[in-house]
Amino acid sequence: MNKPFIDSNVVLYLLSGDAAKADRAQALLAAGGVISVQVLNEVTSVCLRKLKMPWQEVDALLRAVKTACDIVPLTVASHEKAVEVAKRYQLSFYDANIVACALSCAALVLLSEDMHSGLLIDGLVIQNPFK
Repeated sequence: MNKPFIDSNVVLYLLSGDAAKADRAQALLAAGGVISVQVLNEVTSVCLRKLKMPWQEVDALLRAVKTACDIVPLTVASHEKAVEVAKRYQLSFYDANIVACALSCAALVLLSEDMHSGLLIDGLVIQNPFK
């Protein structure tokens, strides 16, 4: 079974005051998915910088996410693919990194609220899981 690739914004909805989105994010992660080290980096950065969470809470969140998801590493090849995707689709470089990692593990679906829902990139479709 091909698991969906999950963007950092979906993971961050676990912390949302919007109960419907938090519940949906929790259900998606409980069902299993794939993330990249880039997702872990972005989640950590937002938790510390924007949400001002203490490290103890950030560590607990990261442990839960790592337990629920398979993790794809960042590589020179994923970086090069991200540059190509960013140029071709005018995505931010960070979004292109997420797409590149999703492509590297042959995911068919990338769950993201921030990117263009319905966009097809080399066989990968971006879907907004909150619509």
